[in-house]
Amino acid sequence: MLSVVARRYAKALADVLAASDPAQVLAQLRGIEEIVRSSQELTNALATPAVPPSRKRAVMARLIEPLGVSAQVRNFLYVVIDHRRIHELASIIEAFEALADERLGLVRADVTSAHELTEVQRAALGAQLSRLAGKQAKLRFTTDPAVMAGVVARVGSTVYDGSVRGQLERLRVKLGGN
Repeated sequence: MLSVVARRYAKALADVLAASDPAQVLAQLRGIEEIVRSSQELTNALATPAVPPSRKRAVMARLIEPLGVSAQVRNFLYVVIDHRRIHELASIIEAFEALADERLGLVRADVTSAHELTEVQRAALGAQLSRLAGKQAKLRFTTDPAVMAGVVARVGSTVYDGSVRGQLERLRVKLGGN
């Protein structure tokens, strides 16, 4: 569940970057997140009030320079740092992605299968979920051997369980009820 703070920051960023390509902004944000996450000392320094904000900004400016981050994303990062919200960066990025998808008319679908799906299977599943949702589905795939076979798809709060595990569970409930 995303925090209110993460949603608020994500909305502010989306409003400022309304004309920008969300995929490019996401790539820049993920690059920044990787830099921050790669060093516990950096994370601690950015979170502590003992280090002046100007020093934090200077360090981050040097670290993100090779990424070619836009001025708006860089300034947004500075706001996050100045308000000591760097620990929320991953949630902010997730909230920004969800908001960008919503603004583009996409619906997110999480698909879990027992094994990696082929491109043909992914495309067919994407078309079916788009039809069911009434919007273009943006799919995220994961694997879980506990599914046994088939897939489980979550679109918003709706779960489509076409897994063998789900079928066995429904059969168990049905047989146990008699």
